[in-house]
Amino acid sequence: MYDTQLGKIGGLICWENYMPLARYAMYSWGVQILLAPTWDEGEPWLSTLRHIGKEGRCYVVSCSIAMHTDHIPDEFSFKQACYAGTDGWFKKGDTAVVDPDGRFVAGPLREKEEIVYADLSQEAMRGPKWKLDVAGHYARPDVFRLTVNKSPRPMLELERDDTR
Repeated sequence: MYDTQLGKIGGLICWENYMPLARYAMYSWGVQILLAPTWDEGEPWLSTLRHIGKEGRCYVVSCSIAMHTDHIPDEFSFKQACYAGTDGWFKKGDTAVVDPDGRFVAGPLREKEEIVYADLSQEAMRGPKWKLDVAGHYARPDVFRLTVNKSPRPMLELERDDTR
């Protein structure tokens, strides 16, 4: 989480945005602008962005790749192997910005190579939490608790054999 002049910025990558506990951690830390870069696209993803905006009462900025078969040079062997018979946009994009009420304020940008721009309101980052704050007054700490371990954890550890 980063405190900036724009607000508290945090992020989840790709399908981490589908993980409720990861989102809850972001909300608990006070995220106001959630960055959600992804490979995903389509209506389920766009619905997820809208849900996150409303649930977290935050802006959600999601960029996704828009890729056309013409973008891959013909000399790359994987083009024929992976995209034979594909003509046009095989990655649609769906880059978008959603406000804290779950409304699109920019995009979704589909089948285009463009940049989306949005004006973010400081008031919109504060006001909606008075109605719903899933990590605040609606959190039910008397019943639920999330523990996040932020210490480094190696992917592989060797177990030492002390019996020798």
